[in-house]
Amino acid sequence: MPERRFVYTPAMVALTALVLLVPLAGLLLLLRQPRLDVHWEHHPAHFWLVLLTAALSAVLAYTTGAAALRRGDARVLFVSLAFLSAAGFLGLHALATPKVLLDTPNAGFTLATPVGVALASVFAFLSSLTVSGVRAGRVLRTGLLVLIGLWALASVLRLPPLHGTAVPEVADGILAGLAVPAVLLYGVAAGRYLRTWWAKPSLMVLSMIAAFVLLAEAMVALVFARNWALSWWEWHVLMLAAFVLVVTGVRIQWYEERFADLYLEDTVAGQRELSVLFADLQGFTTFSENHDPAEVTAMLNTYFEVVVPPVVRRHGGDVDRIIGDALMVTFNKRGDQPDHARRAAAAGLALQEAASQVRAAHPNWPQFRVGINSGIASVSLLGTEGGRTHTVIGDTVNVASRIEGKAPGGGVAIGPATKALLPQARTESLGMLTLKGKAEPVEVFQLLGLRA
Repeated sequence: MPERRFVYTPAMVALTALVLLVPLAGLLLLLRQPRLDVHWEHHPAHFWLVLLTAALSAVLAYTTGAAALRRGDARVLFVSLAFLSAAGFLGLHALATPKVLLDTPNAGFTLATPVGVALASVFAFLSSLTVSGVRAGRVLRTGLLVLIGLWALASVLRLPPLHGTAVPEVADGILAGLAVPAVLLYGVAAGRYLRTWWAKPSLMVLSMIAAFVLLAEAMVALVFARNWALSWWEWHVLMLAAFVLVVTGVRIQWYEERFADLYLEDTVAGQRELSVLFADLQGFTTFSENHDPAEVTAMLNTYFEVVVPPVVRRHGGDVDRIIGDALMVTFNKRGDQPDHARRAAAAGLALQEAASQVRAAHPNWPQFRVGINSGIASVSLLGTEGGRTHTVIGDTVNVASRIEGKAPGGGVAIGPATKALLPQARTESLGMLTLKGKAEPVEVFQLLGLRA
């Protein structure tokens, strides 16, 4: 049955924009009718509201950051920095609630929210650009965490300029100076994401747009609201709503590549020079026929528990997929491993070494064979909503799979392209082999070791 796709009409877009503007209309009403802007000072409600908002933002920072580093996507990494900035400083603001950490008002904790949300606007703006630089993003993340820690320390010690005891959250120079550029940056980011959404409607992109708009409105309300009045509570609720919208989008898009609609074009349709490792168990079909499924499962889990960690943790491989007894691992998929061929070769040898220790205790178990090939491949996002995967495709991948089928049991076979990148490798020719799908025979080599 074909997938039903939601159709967005201009009228629906206009209605969505109108709904997002309701909070500003409410704020204007409260400011023009002060009698409606009732005063309600309730410290526990403030603490838990801000803490919940910070927690949601922290969860989003972690999930987007993990996805960004796994796929090497700078845009999603900057999104994670925006969430991290908001989470860290909102957490400090929660501590500004009287009788929570300090008995008297604290300038640093009070100003933490506008500073954090304003800083988040910078990262939101950067995420809307077609930028690269995952390494720079990692440095910025470390710097941001250090900044949050220093801000907390300076606030507790009341170091200048955070040595004041009372900083009302009203339209003074500090808040206005932060709010104006923040609103502009959020507006530009939302506009850029809107162009992306218009070209390819997506719930995740729409959630980000709504979140940026609500955060911009929160900055406006933060400037003009009266302390502990209804308008003051409004900007707290707006920030909570912004993160709830994104969390809702994440929950609805339950599949693994839930942030794929935010990926840069190079992440979903780029090319890399990389190495691909295939491994499977020689004689697995026969073993499965002669053993109970539970025994087969136990055998596979025992093998994978020892062969996957050295491949991933020690040599930096990315497990693309595990299907039955077959394992596919890529190196340099993110473009950050120029020594991908050596990593793949070392990983293949490490895999066989770990597997041999398992087989020594179970001589009747099948043994792994490994095939490695290097070359240009397309990094692609395959599938649609409900089942998407980020993988590599191309002749380089196909040849790696064919080489693995020719590898001896317990051995590692490599193609000529990989051998050319490994002058330090000790190899033995397996001869010119005819590989399925290749018009001409290909010389395949067994990898015996790597010289230091």
